[in-house]
Amino acid sequence: MRTPVSRRKFLGAAATAGLTAGLTRAPSADSPAAPRAAAGTEWPLFDATDEQALLGVLRSGRWGRTSGGARNREFETAFARRMQAKHCIATSSGTTALLTALGALNIGPGDEVVLSPYTFVATFNVITANFALPVFADTDRASLQIDPKTVAAAITPATRLLLPVHIAGTACDLDGILAIAKERSLPVLEDACQAPLAEWRGRPVGNHGIGGCFSFQASKNLTSGEGGAVITNDDDFAHRCYNFHTPGGGKPAPSSGRASNFRLTEFQAALLVSQWQRFEAQQAHRAENAAYLSKLLAAIPGVAPAQLASGNTRNGWHLYMVRYDAAQFSGLPRAKFLQALAKEGVAASSGYTALNLTPHVQALAKNPHYERIYGKAAMARWLERSRCPQNERAVEEAVWLGQTKLLGTRADMERIAEKIAGIQKRSGELVRG
Repeated sequence: MRTPVSRRKFLGAAATAGLTAGLTRAPSADSPAAPRAAAGTEWPLFDATDEQALLGVLRSGRWGRTSGGARNREFETAFARRMQAKHCIATSSGTTALLTALGALNIGPGDEVVLSPYTFVATFNVITANFALPVFADTDRASLQIDPKTVAAAITPATRLLLPVHIAGTACDLDGILAIAKERSLPVLEDACQAPLAEWRGRPVGNHGIGGCFSFQASKNLTSGEGGAVITNDDDFAHRCYNFHTPGGGKPAPSSGRASNFRLTEFQAALLVSQWQRFEAQQAHRAENAAYLSKLLAAIPGVAPAQLASGNTRNGWHLYMVRYDAAQFSGLPRAKFLQALAKEGVAASSGYTALNLTPHVQALAKNPHYERIYGKAAMARWLERSRCPQNERAVEEAVWLGQTKLLGTRADMERIAEKIAGIQKRSGELVRG
């Protein structure tokens, strides 16, 4: 079994390796809104605005939420407004945003949570951290997003939460998932860690269920190195999240007797406020390049961009995902296709492996705590329930281009398409070689 790819390592390495041959141009430090970074420049991008933001916090002596700092509140207000949410609770990471939300919902032993198998392992980990049972719904191969039809099949009387993931910055089919949730009276928590500014039917993701969780980790399009947020329009849920994420709470909500400390520092919040100034321009530029690249790739059989469900009105473009069809490349295995791309100066990745089949996930079936809570026979059955045949095929087809690629020029997009077309023309030779 292949070792699961780390999206974070891929994006970090890709940003520093020169993703496209000959690209070395950096953005002007005098223009914090300038989005046209070279497709191989280091990530994150920063300038004097970010330096001053950090120095401002340093010199204030107010480095945390509880020390009287104002940057957390400033970011929460701006992010909530832009995401059309009533509340935002900043947290120390995307993982702790999810932990905060699950804690506020009091998810625990005996509960089942339905999730996608095509996601970063943190989505799984936050469920097992609460000793709840992760239940995988299968993937729609065309979009690489969770398939609502399989969500319905995964629900049992023990299901307490639906946890769909907007992978790569693309909204999953929320119409289908919300319809199921309404019929079964289940809350929906959106894992939007990769998808700030993405929209479903004109409304930002994270707003369609009880709440949404975001990540500002180092590889993310909006970053503070580490950081996260929960957004919601539900007053009670917002208060529960706030109380869960900070010792002592303070908001008017009943306690479950559970809480933690997941606060964001003022340094991270200041970076987010500063980075926010260029984020909209960067996202618009990514979208423009993604549309152009998709148009170019449409002329090359065998490299189909991941489909967008009809409700997608804006993509977050954390990843540009393609489905690779080896048959259109003379049977050239995906691994050799990626190697050929790399030799042409275009770094790409095979993306996630089948999360449900990894040793980390499979080990849960023999976890003694889980065997006591759910029973040995039930955990053995859980392994079989966890099979996702469509996802297991999808992970063998996917090719990722990192978000920094989309910060290049139109000429960079043309170069990517030209390199792929060139590999296709000589694919027979590559197979024989």
